[in-house]
Amino acid sequence: MRIRGSFNPRMSVAAALLLGLAASPALAEEYPSQRANLEVTKIAGGLDHPWAVEVLPDGAYIVTERPGRLRIIRNGKVGEPVSGLPDVYAEGQGGLLDVALAPDFSRSRKLYFTAAIPGSGGQGTALFSATLSPDENRLEHPVKLFQMNRFTGTEVHFGSRIAIAADGSLFFGIGERGEMDRAQDPRDHAGSILHIKPDGSIPEDNPFARSETAAHEIWSIGHRNPQGIVIDPADGKLFVVEHGARGGDEINAVMAGKNYGWPVIAYGKHYSGAEIGIGQAAEGYEQPIYYWDPSIAPGAIDVYHGKMFPEWEGNFLVAALKYQLLARVERDDSGTPAHEERLFEGEFGRLRDVKVAPDGAVLLVTDEDDGALLRVSRAGTP
Repeated sequence: MRIRGSFNPRMSVAAALLLGLAASPALAEEYPSQRANLEVTKIAGGLDHPWAVEVLPDGAYIVTERPGRLRIIRNGKVGEPVSGLPDVYAEGQGGLLDVALAPDFSRSRKLYFTAAIPGSGGQGTALFSATLSPDENRLEHPVKLFQMNRFTGTEVHFGSRIAIAADGSLFFGIGERGEMDRAQDPRDHAGSILHIKPDGSIPEDNPFARSETAAHEIWSIGHRNPQGIVIDPADGKLFVVEHGARGGDEINAVMAGKNYGWPVIAYGKHYSGAEIGIGQAAEGYEQPIYYWDPSIAPGAIDVYHGKMFPEWEGNFLVAALKYQLLARVERDDSGTPAHEERLFEGEFGRLRDVKVAPDGAVLLVTDEDDGALLRVSRAGTP
């Protein structure tokens, strides 16, 4: 079911508030929403197409830039690029993509990241682990845990975000690389959600772990270009948001061994206007729990759990590129999406990542030449 969201125009900040913040390094602006008045603060700018953000234990931020740089942002200051990254293929939609902190990062300083890399046959998506040096200047002990099993020359649909399960294993998605039929081939990593252990080995509960006709890392197939992935800590369910073609962006509740349809079934049409596959539903293919038509071009997804916005508890938050908005999708008691509110439409540029911070604020990064890290908080909150 598709539900169109509503958009509220920006509310100007009172002159006194503007004067009070004029001397601050970051100036906040206030925006109304259906559940709470919001304040958006620019933490840092001058980023080159930032793709992902995580919060470090001391409250600083670590951000990837798609051209192949990793930076630390502390006290509003963007640090020099962290050295030690592998060779990254930064063309088209490729580059340095997601970053995720290991659950024991505060002790181990271990992190994971995904990137498009060059290789035999062209380029493809890979996942790495590394250790951030104590001085934060370099990555140490980088290890390539996974790379997709067929590289090609296309420059689109690399995916790829990371979700870490309670047992420390890694879920991540790869797009079908612009070659849509690959998403229906269980021997091909393209167009799939993958699942590996922290050392790159195959979890015993993977649906194809012992298959002779499917790649052992695959968790599910039939995905077009999943660029958002999250595990809801409330119930352990895995959710993915992925790009459709001309319409048909989807949120999927992903289960082991299932087929999510692309390109056999889809909402929306090809960019040419031609129909996709055999329709919107067919036996043996899973339905999305929510979709957008026309497309909003979703870049990331998170589930809200936090003290700052109790009204948003359990909501999906989806960063969108096309309409430059944050979609807040409420769920009913059964977990089914029931209402959408569209926030900040056209205000900040293309929103690539969304992340709920430990204090309950919401972090956004803008996929622009002069990209920014933004913090969304409740109006009036220090």
